[in-house]
Amino acid sequence: MTKLSVVIPVFNERKTIGVIINRVLAEETPKEIIVVDDDSTDGTWEIIQNLRLPYRVNKIQSHNSKLKILRNEKNMGKGAAVRKGIDSATGDVLIIQDADLEYDPKYYKPLLTPITSGKAKVVYGSRLKTMKLAFWGREKTPLPLHYLANLFLSFLTNILYGSNLTDMETGYKMMVKEVYKSLDLKSNRFEIEPEITAQILKKGFTILEVPISTKPRSYREGKKIKARDSLLAILTLLRNWKN
Repeated sequence: MTKLSVVIPVFNERKTIGVIINRVLAEETPKEIIVVDDDSTDGTWEIIQNLRLPYRVNKIQSHNSKLKILRNEKNMGKGAAVRKGIDSATGDVLIIQDADLEYDPKYYKPLLTPITSGKAKVVYGSRLKTMKLAFWGREKTPLPLHYLANLFLSFLTNILYGSNLTDMETGYKMMVKEVYKSLDLKSNRFEIEPEITAQILKKGFTILEVPISTKPRSYREGKKIKARDSLLAILTLLRNWKN
C-alpha cells in the first residue's frame, strides 16, 4: 500500500496540535507523521514531546502510523519547518498539513486517488474551485482580501509558468516522492508555497486540482500570514521564473 508522509509545521498552536494529530491518525492510509516545531513558546513543544492527555495521541503507532518529532533551534518560519519535514520524509507520497485546523485530513483520500490511479504525480486541494466572492450576506467570503490576493497570485503563476491553477497558495499540496525529493527549496517563511509551485512547474510536472473546503480562522483566532507575504509571494514567483 502507498505510504503517505504528512509534514506538519507548527508554531505556537497548543490548542490545536493534539487535535490535528488525532485527525491525521483517523485517516487509515499507512503514514508517517512528521511534526516540525518551529521553536514554539506557548507550550506546543511540551505537548508534542509528551503527547499527553486530553489530546489522546498516546496510541501514535496505531493505524499503521508512525510519528517523527523534529524541532528548529530557533524560530525560522513555516518554510524552514516544511523544508526540514520534507528532508526527513520517506513516504511514497507527501502532503503538507497545517496545524491550525483550517484544512481537514478527510480530503487525503480524494487527493490521493488521482496519484494512486496514475493520473497525476502532483495534486493540489483547491479552495477556490467552488468558492465565490461575496462581501456580505450569509455566503460572505471569509477574508475576502485574502481571496482576491490568492486569485491574483494564481493568475500570475499561470501567466509566468503556463499553468491553469485556481489556487496556487493552497496549503494542501500532495506529490509523489519523485517530485518532492527533486525540490531545491530555500524559503523560510510563507513564500514556501509559491516556491514549491514554481519549482514543480519548471520541472515540467502537471498539477491536478481537486476541490476542497476549509474553515479559515481570523487574525483574532491566531492567523499568522500577513499582507507583506503576498508581496514576497510575487517576488518568489518572479525570481524562480527568471532563474
